Amino acid sequence: MTTILGAGGAIGVELAKLLAAEGKPFRLVSRNPKPVAGADLFAADIADREQAIRAVAGSTVVHLLVGLKYNLAVWRELWPLIMSNVIAACKRAQARLIFFDNVYMYGKVNGPMTEQTPYAPCSKKGEIRARIASVLMDEVKAGGLSAIIARSADFYGPDTQNSVQNLLVLEPFAKGEKASWLVNAEAPHSLTFTPDAARGVAMLAERESTWNQLWHLPTAPNPPTGEEFVAMAAKEFDVEPRLRVLSRPMLRLAGLFNPLVRESHEMLYQNDSPYLFDSTKFAREFGFAGTPYPEGIRLSAESCKRQAQARPAAR
Repeated sequence: MTTILGAGGAIGVELAKLLAAEGKPFRLVSRNPKPVAGADLFAADIADREQAIRAVAGSTVVHLLVGLKYNLAVWRELWPLIMSNVIAACKRAQARLIFFDNVYMYGKVNGPMTEQTPYAPCSKKGEIRARIASVLMDEVKAGGLSAIIARSADFYGPDTQNSVQNLLVLEPFAKGEKASWLVNAEAPHSLTFTPDAARGVAMLAERESTWNQLWHLPTAPNPPTGEEFVAMAAKEFDVEPRLRVLSRPMLRLAGLFNPLVRESHEMLYQNDSPYLFDSTKFAREFGFAGTPYPEGIRLSAESCKRQAQARPAAR
């Protein structure tokens, strides 16, 4: 049994598709899991230890794909609690754990981020991510748990509503509006295609030699700049690549009225200079380097077009 904790997010949905296609038994866990053909549904709040233990019972592999509300106070309260509960649940069930992580703990890196990049967070959210990742790998080193940390760059993809690139570029183009980019549209910015991330964690789970390590999930090399990403997207929508760059002062002002923008302000360092994510280790192990950006953007644009067509016309 493969159990997905946080089943409703972009990666969880893609992973469920893969497991269903392969005919493997899998369980979807969230507060309100949505039915998927072939899935065992389990409603639980894994911030409660007993509920987490029941949700994981009988599992062989557990994927921790939870996405919390983007709020520092929520992260401070819940991330350490969830990690502790899931570790305890996996140890009780003798299940292996794959934790889907981001790159906040690296801080601002001069050059490509690799699995050897030291933790040097320069944000409060990055400090939390560094702490929970260290807790997990300390369990692995102590021999109490078999686990993988699978890291992704910022992601984009079909049906990925919480992706910055979907929100600022693809969805506006689908509506005939101007695209936006954060801070610096001339810096290259790595992006992980969500189906690749799901495929990556599924592949890692299947190979014995990959466990008890940190892996960067497959992310295409040679990332585009913001201007290049917008140009590729505009081509798919057959529109002009109209672009506005959102400066730090603009975003600070917007943050006075929008809590999500306010919470994102400390992470803008990721956008003002090259953001380079290296997944060479995965490519060497599996022979898969990630979906090329033109193809990923094409598939993502097609998804946005379908969603735009499905919306009822405004009265």
